[in-house]
Amino acid sequence: MSNDRLIQSIKQFWRQQTAAIAAAIAFYTCLPVPLSWTLEFRGIARLAPVIGLTIGGMLGLLDGGLNLLGFPPLLRSALIVVGGIAITGGLHLDGAMDTADGLAVTDPNRRLEVMSDSLTGAFGVMAAIAIVLLKTAALSDLDQYRPLVFMAVAGWGRWGQLVAIARYPYLKAVGKGAFHKDSTYTPFDLIPGILLLLSLSGLQILLDPSRWLVAVGMALGGGAIAILIGAWFNARLGGHTGDTYGAVVEWTETFLLCLLVALESA
Repeated sequence: MSNDRLIQSIKQFWRQQTAAIAAAIAFYTCLPVPLSWTLEFRGIARLAPVIGLTIGGMLGLLDGGLNLLGFPPLLRSALIVVGGIAITGGLHLDGAMDTADGLAVTDPNRRLEVMSDSLTGAFGVMAAIAIVLLKTAALSDLDQYRPLVFMAVAGWGRWGQLVAIARYPYLKAVGKGAFHKDSTYTPFDLIPGILLLLSLSGLQILLDPSRWLVAVGMALGGGAIAILIGAWFNARLGGHTGDTYGAVVEWTETFLLCLLVALESA
């Protein structure tokens, strides 16, 4: 009887995990999820760093294929940036644009209202252009271990989102990110993502010890940038929304890419 209960508990745990993974894929990406799959959205922010690593790995495969086809670095990099937007359906970039529009308003009481507006303003467009240009320029100067960098950048961006969700209040009663607050997050929820992302830095050192500075920047810079960007948005708005969660991802990816390229050139 005890064995039957154990088997049932394992099956139930597996069903819960697969439902959470399926929901995370459905929410964070445009990848197809079979209609027959059960989706459990509560707590999926814990899986965001893993989704980031997966997206980075997919972009690495795309980059490798484009390289084999003879695409030059600048065009390849632009296609990688566009590919990242396509995989996520522009979810995070849209949030960065709405956040930029909201922060541009001088009246703090109107910022959330402006961010909720479906129309994109001039500051949102400028933010999107800056993000895309900086990412493309940085990637075009990135010569080695590009897939590893893609995974680290996408992973740290989404780990920063998890920090913002766990650490700061949500500013709206409803919204596309409000469901994240249906679950309680603790500092322990941040540990699995940290370990996975630190392992990428360790792998970088194993593959090429001479790139230790890039590996250290990938670890310390990624964590610091992710935390500071979330804290900065909280200081400006008094909390976070679904839009700022997306902005944390985009700006963490952008600044970390720029940092890694600078360290690679050092």
